[in-house]
Amino acid sequence: MPDPARAFLLQDRRGAPVVAVTALNKTYASGLTALKNIELTIHHGEIFALLGPNGAGKTTLINIICGIVNATSGRVLADGHDIVRDYRAARSKIGLVPQELHTDAFESVWATVTFSRGLFGKPPDAAHCERVLRELSLWDRRDARIMTLSGGMKRRVMIAKALAHEPRILFLDEPTAGVDVELRRDMWQLVRRLRDSGVTIILTTHYIEEAEEMADRIGVIHKGQLIVVEEKGLLMRKLGKRQLILHLQQPLTVLPPGLSEHPLELSDDGHTLVFTFDANRRETGIPGLLRRLSELNIDVKDLHSSESSLEDIFVGLVSERA
Repeated sequence: MPDPARAFLLQDRRGAPVVAVTALNKTYASGLTALKNIELTIHHGEIFALLGPNGAGKTTLINIICGIVNATSGRVLADGHDIVRDYRAARSKIGLVPQELHTDAFESVWATVTFSRGLFGKPPDAAHCERVLRELSLWDRRDARIMTLSGGMKRRVMIAKALAHEPRILFLDEPTAGVDVELRRDMWQLVRRLRDSGVTIILTTHYIEEAEEMADRIGVIHKGQLIVVEEKGLLMRKLGKRQLILHLQQPLTVLPPGLSEHPLELSDDGHTLVFTFDANRRETGIPGLLRRLSELNIDVKDLHSSESSLEDIFVGLVSERA
């Protein structure tokens, strides 16, 4: 979760979004509608996580912003540049790390990164390319051919390519797909360092913990529609639920009628009651529940509370719209 100073900085910069998407739609020739009236602003210096199930439209949205796919209608600005009318200027602001590992297997790491910089019209800058490779722990492999690298190293090369022309907006489409846990943590640290240097990060991910760990804001896309965009902490406070888990001394076969007014679930074995409540409300209902249990001579052996994770919230949002 952002610290107070960072939250203030994000709030302060909202007048000038680095990415602005307005009334964006995409329908393919087959008739498939991939995106429906997308409205989205992304702020300078934030990490924005886009979540959604397979086929939800995440990659289509990214590809349109990056100028790879044409929208059916709508408008996108990247750092103030229209991605259609001012394509070269807009694209020069953007770095993209796609899901697929597209690169020349026979080229060296160094050649791949320096060539990528030249594609965007940037003059040669060996010092910058060296910094990028060192930051990604690739400097010792700079002369190695791509084909000799592990999957994780190839993923790092893709990031190095995307950073070679010094973009201010970096898209990471499933950046840690297929990499081990240790490398995933390394990449999280790298993303934070990039953000701290002023790069705006937009990532898609299937790993809920990745968004929960890193993002300042969360967007959830489902069937081509953005169903929620919210600060991560606020989203979890607004939509997250807390549960009180009560372990009983003696099992119940059914919930007594005297407990029907409380939102309770009884476990299959009858040993546990789960009470769901809104922690933000002044009256949670817990004292009344405990009194009622005592009146009904239902003894509680132990109790503890749990809070919804981002995964719970995500699953709930998508399920409601299924």
